[in-house]
Amino acid sequence: MDTAPQREELPPAPPGPPEGEQHFTASETVRDLVIGTADGLTVPFALAAGLSGAIAANPLIVTAGLAEIAAGCVAMGLGGYLAARTDAQHFEAERSREEQEIRDYPDRERWEVSVILHRYGLRGETLRQATEAIAADRRRWVDFMMRFELDLAEPTPGRAARSAATIGGAYAVGGMIPLSPYILMAETRPALMVSATITGIALLGFGWLKARATGLPPLRGALQTFGIGGLAATVAYLIAQWVGG
Repeated sequence: MDTAPQREELPPAPPGPPEGEQHFTASETVRDLVIGTADGLTVPFALAAGLSGAIAANPLIVTAGLAEIAAGCVAMGLGGYLAARTDAQHFEAERSREEQEIRDYPDRERWEVSVILHRYGLRGETLRQATEAIAADRRRWVDFMMRFELDLAEPTPGRAARSAATIGGAYAVGGMIPLSPYILMAETRPALMVSATITGIALLGFGWLKARATGLPPLRGALQTFGIGGLAATVAYLIAQWVGG
């Protein structure tokens, strides 16, 4: 007679959305692209517009713009790297502390698991069994506390280097958009007009894509990004014109 335990099969999944669940999962990468591209579009354009307002020649604008893009690319990339490294170090420190607390105060930590599960509606014997099931595996126990007590998710491996490359690269690409007319055209005023036009279009398009990717209203995202970039450039232009004039 076969006495092997029968594995319990899960029931079929009930009907869901026609194309499956649509959740946004690339938030870290999109955040880096947003930071890099937004600053890359606005800061070099504001600098070029400001120098145009001071009646600077195109070669000076191009030189200053390329220098700013290079410096900004390094600074923004390094900032992204350090931020991601700090997140990873914070996570590791908190995980080590949680592991130590489970070793030193297991009863207290079990009670904390019960409190968390109680908030989700578990009661009585179900609560006790769920608590013991989680506490039976130390790694799973620590994972549970990190997620539900501290609300910390483990950083993706290689996140710091990827963040630096994404932010720095996006900044460089974004910065070349407003600067390219000054490279390709001889006259400052027409170059400023073309730069303002293509940068405005780029800001609108970037804001629209960013909003679509993150689930926000696309029109609001486009106008918000356009407004911030336009305000930065206008202020720089007027200040440079006032100082130079």
